[in-house]
Amino acid sequence: MKKLIYQLFVRHFGNTQTSLKEGGDIIENGCGKFEDITTAAIIEIKKMGFTHIWLTGVIDHACGTSYPDKAADNDKILKGKAGSPYAIRDYFDICRDLAVDVDKRIDEFKALIKRIHLMDLKVIIDFVPNHVARSYKSVMRPELTFGLEDDTQQFCAINNHYYYLSKDEEVQLPGGAYSIEKPPKVTGNNAVTSTPSQNDWYETVKLNYGYDFVNNIRLYADGTIPSTWKMMDQVLAYWQEIGVDGFRCDMAHMVPVGFWQYAISMARDRSDQVFFIGEAYANDPMKVPEGKVLSRLLSSGFDEVYDSQSYDIVKDIYEKGKWANDLDDVLWDQKCLHQMTRYAENHDEVRLGNPKHWGGHGAKIGSAVCGFLYGIGSGGCLFYNGQEVGEKAEGVSGFSKDDGKTSIFDYTALPEFQKWVNGHKYNGGELDEKQTNLREWYTKWFKVMKEPAFHSGGTYGLNSCNRDNEKYGRLEGESISGHWLYSFLRYDRKSGQAFLVVINFHPTETMNNVEIFFSKDARMWLGDYDYEHLELEDVRPCEVITYCMKHIKK
Repeated sequence: MKKLIYQLFVRHFGNTQTSLKEGGDIIENGCGKFEDITTAAIIEIKKMGFTHIWLTGVIDHACGTSYPDKAADNDKILKGKAGSPYAIRDYFDICRDLAVDVDKRIDEFKALIKRIHLMDLKVIIDFVPNHVARSYKSVMRPELTFGLEDDTQQFCAINNHYYYLSKDEEVQLPGGAYSIEKPPKVTGNNAVTSTPSQNDWYETVKLNYGYDFVNNIRLYADGTIPSTWKMMDQVLAYWQEIGVDGFRCDMAHMVPVGFWQYAISMARDRSDQVFFIGEAYANDPMKVPEGKVLSRLLSSGFDEVYDSQSYDIVKDIYEKGKWANDLDDVLWDQKCLHQMTRYAENHDEVRLGNPKHWGGHGAKIGSAVCGFLYGIGSGGCLFYNGQEVGEKAEGVSGFSKDDGKTSIFDYTALPEFQKWVNGHKYNGGELDEKQTNLREWYTKWFKVMKEPAFHSGGTYGLNSCNRDNEKYGRLEGESISGHWLYSFLRYDRKSGQAFLVVINFHPTETMNNVEIFFSKDARMWLGDYDYEHLELEDVRPCEVITYCMKHIKK
């Protein structure tokens, strides 16, 4: 079944503070809590059609807020006062900011898992294997603190947990010297330097999986299990025991595939239903160079991996002059096509509604963008809280500056989303008509995504056979078609169900009297479809038309 995943950033979701201070602390700017994610909120998420909730920022991470049992981190190793949720400082603990009663934070998280499970939804959390906070030290499982028995004289050893630089160096971070760390460790983004820059992941250090990434040498033999592998297996086991159903694995391509084969196999021995989604980028120079990285990760046991290529091409239609025809590039690998998680927004990407991005067209383009991204394959649909009401992420909240993203480093809130939260009533009582309509569109589209053709069927792109078709959305001055119009077929042979999807990516132009041509090959792919053409009167700006094919021969 197609996974429809709602990314819920706990710190933001239930925060109703409206007077926000740039760089403000948790008292000034507020913070969402586990208890804010009430049964009423979960019901509304389920009504939209979601099958999974990805709870983001759950695990204890470096933070600028002090608690009686945990001091604030040194500001030199922080990005923003709230800190990055991807700079983990204890894999076995919960972020204190998210609890009403800090001493009962794990109980509050377990109660949230129970509320979600009672609504027949699954729970995903982050697994961050490549790096940890510079301040990492496990309070909950002190014997499983990384580096306790490392040989710090070696840059890389099979059972070392970290990579070490010269003991004679001192760590110089953008905020100044960090004398606590001796000897210096390699920074999380493979920066082999004691002076990481502002653009590096300077708040983190890289974990060692028995792999020398500088010289591309695997230090472990087949059947050998490096120490870091064993410790990470205990991390996964811990969260599985608490009740987590699956893991979104951060920067999975930076970790050797051998580890994933081991870890996923061990996790599935504990629960054969546990699932893994890999955040991975085929063109990232930081990847472990082990062949085609996305295919290798899928072969190692991942259920799905990220599809950044589709996202980039769709975004470039609005920002860099690409054509809808360029979307055919994502169809060549049918195996990967149907095992990829697609997104239009997440915590790493800019908001669709931000006026400085996506051509400045606003959240209205979300229908066209997600019509393609969510409909083109059978993989999961990843959706970010606030996307459903056109959250804009305008202005400066703190460390992130005005970058078009909702900051993951600062205490902040979602002004547009708060209109749906409506004082924790979760009824959309303050939304305007456009926001209500946008949310309803997503709800309808997710319902379509549960049809067999979309969760089990194959995909056939139609732009290639319509480029010479003058009636295929061609605008004045264009000599070929397929600039703004894209269409594709989804067909499930078992049920005989098929859909035609037609998308107008143009933000303002209506395509009049559109005709879709089906080549002989397309008709045969559909099981000997009877008609060569289908006519549509108008396809409005950003409209997604789904046409259920009535004449498929089973």
